[in-house]
Amino acid sequence: MTSHKASDALAGQWVDVEADNVLPAPSKFSSPAARLLFAISLVLIALNLRPIFSSLSVVLPEVIADTSLSTVGASLLTTLPVLCLGLFAPFAPGLAQRFGAERILMAALALVAFGTALRGIDSIALLFFGTFAAGAAIAVANVLLPGVVKHDFPEKTAIMTGFYTMAISGGSAMAAGLTLPVSHVLGSWSAALAAWAIPALLVLFLFAPQALRIKPQATRSGFKVKGLWRDRLAWQVTIFMGLQSALAYCVFGWLAPILRERGFEPTIAGGIVSLSVMVQVITCLGVPSLAIRCKNQRGVNVILMVFATVGLLGMMFAPVWSVLFWAIMQGIGQGGLIAAAMIVIVLRSPDPHIAAHLSGMAQGVGYTLAATGPLLLGLIRSWTGSFDAAALLIIALGLIGGLAGAGAGRNLHVHVHIVKSQGREKLKQSAS
Repeated sequence: MTSHKASDALAGQWVDVEADNVLPAPSKFSSPAARLLFAISLVLIALNLRPIFSSLSVVLPEVIADTSLSTVGASLLTTLPVLCLGLFAPFAPGLAQRFGAERILMAALALVAFGTALRGIDSIALLFFGTFAAGAAIAVANVLLPGVVKHDFPEKTAIMTGFYTMAISGGSAMAAGLTLPVSHVLGSWSAALAAWAIPALLVLFLFAPQALRIKPQATRSGFKVKGLWRDRLAWQVTIFMGLQSALAYCVFGWLAPILRERGFEPTIAGGIVSLSVMVQVITCLGVPSLAIRCKNQRGVNVILMVFATVGLLGMMFAPVWSVLFWAIMQGIGQGGLIAAAMIVIVLRSPDPHIAAHLSGMAQGVGYTLAATGPLLLGLIRSWTGSFDAAALLIIALGLIGGLAGAGAGRNLHVHVHIVKSQGREKLKQSAS
């Protein structure tokens, strides 16, 4: 039986399980220009994966006032797309194996545009349904991106991970900073929410011809990954992903209302959120290259979790004049955490196939766990009449997330088996 190491996958190879051989990965691209266009398209897809979160938070008080939505209802609305990220992530690997990752990404982007556009119709039911549809599509895209990057850009894993996580943060920042001004121009918050369907449609027109041109490649479709859900390292990666995401979605969903309750004008509050998220863009780009050069990622993960947690607490309780400092600190930590969580999925996986399954587990369970963050924060606000008691929740997320990050940063691979659907083992991927 042949032994396969991470360096094989990072060198652009794939495993022919039937022959027990390592062969060069067949190229999808007719030219370097086509490969570059595909890379740009992936980054632009990532740009559209977060506006539905941060665009809502900055107009949430107006939504509550105009729809008579209760604080509990608002908590459910902010939590719904995060919950979708967890519920629908496990379906992504199977869909990709059957139809091809590129075509599923194309379909997901179309559903993001559709669901976002539905939020512009003056209906509370369609606001919830559109948010649900877009959240489900984003869940699938989230899972597929790391595997596609590892397969098609094996020698550029760190920089590509940095670029697409940077784009994720950039999309959040744009939505946080521009939604309120756009609502003033268009005359309604619902139209401003729906406006974020436009960039998704533009990217869809760019990406669809590429996705349809690429023939789906069977990647071990007759094989299953066994043992992942019993692996300790896989669970540490999953919990790290979930709790750093819980902090992120507390920021996306509730930071603007928190700042408005502290006395900031709505536009200023949105600008502070946008600043914090824009800072994430910088660390998103830099952290993967730094992390991949380290002997392990334990220290990086823990330090970033401290920055994100302390920065959020500072914005909640520190003197008003210092909020910009804490916003920048939180952005440094949170942006780095997003990139670190994605890169550990890649680094803890021996090959793209395992990466897709670990990504499905980490994001499926992780985002379901993350959904409790904004939900509990909103419920605490409803029960106590202020956000002060939410500090205990933030501290708990930071402490447990830091411990999980230390475990996920170990220089190991998840220990799994690749087996035939009928049950005969063909390849064992062991921790190294």
